[in-house]
Amino acid sequence: MILFNRLFRALIVDGPLTVIDARGRAWHYGRVSSAIKPVTIRFHDSSTPLRIARNPAKGTGEAYMDGRMTVEVGDIRDLIDLIGYNTRWGVDNPTRVILWRPQQLASMFDTFNWQRRSKRNVAHHYDLSDRLYDLFLDADRQYSCAYFTDPLNSLDEAQEDKKAHIAAKLLLKPGQRVLDIGCGWGGMALYLNRVADVDVLGITLSEEQLKIARARAEAAGVAERVKFELMDYRSVAGTFDRIVSVGMFEHVGPPHYVTFFKQCCERLSPDGVMLLHTIGRADGPGATDAWLAKYIFPGGYVPALSQMMPAIERSYLWLNDLEVLRLHYAYTLERWYDRVAAARAEIIALYDERFFRMWQFYLAGAISAFRNDAHVVFQLQLTRKRDTVPIVRDYIGVSEAKLH
Repeated sequence: MILFNRLFRALIVDGPLTVIDARGRAWHYGRVSSAIKPVTIRFHDSSTPLRIARNPAKGTGEAYMDGRMTVEVGDIRDLIDLIGYNTRWGVDNPTRVILWRPQQLASMFDTFNWQRRSKRNVAHHYDLSDRLYDLFLDADRQYSCAYFTDPLNSLDEAQEDKKAHIAAKLLLKPGQRVLDIGCGWGGMALYLNRVADVDVLGITLSEEQLKIARARAEAAGVAERVKFELMDYRSVAGTFDRIVSVGMFEHVGPPHYVTFFKQCCERLSPDGVMLLHTIGRADGPGATDAWLAKYIFPGGYVPALSQMMPAIERSYLWLNDLEVLRLHYAYTLERWYDRVAAARAEIIALYDERFFRMWQFYLAGAISAFRNDAHVVFQLQLTRKRDTVPIVRDYIGVSEAKLH
């Protein structure tokens, strides 16, 4: 407990956090705070505290997954929220910088997503059981940040509003060709075809997503107009009037940003419009923690705007509109977490207890990232010409109202 105790004495200011070690001794950290719930955890072996002290995110995640650490007062979300609150991003909280800096160099190689590696990384996460995603996503299987016009809206309402919000920014016209990069299970492509009478090519690297997206297009009777292919973005040919990409850019990796945006510029017609929706960082370049990179999103990286803009500039694309969604993903993730918790028995039946705890830890950590850390969602509207879209953004609300 020596290294663990030294770290958590410095780390936990607001608590309280009580830790019961393998010998049954209780260790107390942090003062009582109205901002967070008290938490008590128990270590079931003597090696876990050292593993956590050496690599906090990876050590904690693996200990919870393996059952070597259990939460006795509160739950795993309360524990991660307590730690996240104490390491929150802010000018008055330098602890976070000290903890995260050593991970940046270690994570750099993981963001080189060559084509073969990209497909393997996508399969790791998206080729899981269809039933798993049905248990916690909305009816349309939108696996990205929803858009809450009201924080009290249901998940399904917010995901419908997200699609309308994006469609409005695309300024769609009947008969246009649309490229959907990272089309998931096909929900966005089918929506755009339905509301705007456009033809869509959706591309994905997930064989499971491809199978379902094609089946959905067939069932809707639009397979000739909404097509899906197993394809890397670097392999797309031809030109498109509109390009949309939602929740895919996090898998590109900084070494490939110039390639991505140059490809988008080449594929976009002269009067075309692109809408990119991606998780982002408000605090500048960072690192993907080792646990998340190993178990959930290998090769994944959340970009800072300062990393995206040089690549956009080099691609001769105009940034016409930038919207920052600050709390929308927190609302989305909280609904996913609650659904996962309610489906515990079914998820364990699909996989096992360890998988359930892994998924629970992943969503709890993501909630904290959007509540305490500097994670946000960026929506960037890009064009090849400066005068493609109206000079004021009122048209977005007008278009949205028509779609509703």
